[in-house]
Amino acid sequence: MPETPLLQVERLSRRFAVAGRKGSWLHAVDDVSFSVAPGESLGLVGESGCGKSTLVRLLARLLDASEGRIVVDGADLAATPARRFATMPQRSQIQLVFQDPTDSLNPRYTARETIAEPCRLLSGLDAAATNARVDEVAAQVGLPAELLSRFPHQLSGGQKARVGIARALAPRPKLLILDEPTAALDVSVQAVVLQLLDRLRRELGLTTIFVSHDLNVVRLLTDRVAVMYLGKIVEMGPSASVFARPRHPYTRALVSAVPGQGPRIRLEGEVQSPIDPPALCRFRSRCPGVHDRCQREAPPVSGSAHIVACHFTAA
Repeated sequence: MPETPLLQVERLSRRFAVAGRKGSWLHAVDDVSFSVAPGESLGLVGESGCGKSTLVRLLARLLDASEGRIVVDGADLAATPARRFATMPQRSQIQLVFQDPTDSLNPRYTARETIAEPCRLLSGLDAAATNARVDEVAAQVGLPAELLSRFPHQLSGGQKARVGIARALAPRPKLLILDEPTAALDVSVQAVVLQLLDRLRRELGLTTIFVSHDLNVVRLLTDRVAVMYLGKIVEMGPSASVFARPRHPYTRALVSAVPGQGPRIRLEGEVQSPIDPPALCRFRSRCPGVHDRCQREAPPVSGSAHIVACHFTAA
């Protein structure tokens, strides 16, 4: 019997009203569906502006959905009012590690206070249990005890990243969303933090959604990968399969930029506007294999384990 997904996303969309253009909408996330199994790591890739960060903020309930469902443990979180969501058990089960640890840490809180806050708010632990949990999770992320009394400005970039990771782990989540967690770090620190995250995922049995521009990292650290373009998932499948045999022309262009993946495919043309997009292929203005059919109808989604949305899918 197939394993019940920890997270089930069904036809999720988020639109933003366009200032000065009555009745016009920017489609940041448009009709997205996928599931994530317990213990699985799903990578989410695509160019800046494709909707990755909006999608993960919808999943963490930092944004409300325009349409669709986000199902965790049988509860549709997208249909749950924000006030009620704050008291639900799923609130502690889904945690987000932000892109820039400097911006996401309260400058008035010490590292200990930052890590302790979700224990008090989400886990209902008393002071003694909270302190014990802070010490435990600090050790898990390799944060020395003497640093817990320091404020963010007294910590290095790598140390602040560890505080952010510890804060997310403190309430014992089942799903950890990593929104480009090393993008703001020096290159010398990135590899150390990525190795830490991979170790924690395996040791704690975490389910993760990993957002990154670094395709090589996604290839190495995830089980499956979803490729987004202008708010839609255009390809999704096992990471090994997608990187070895990309089937969508946009994915092929992305993968070609990874060192050792063959000649670089450079895309010509302009990106379509995400404002009131027609029901057609959104990649058609840049696709090297565009056909008349692409200008007339939206591409179907085909495949099962490895899906792709294209009229002319590569074998």
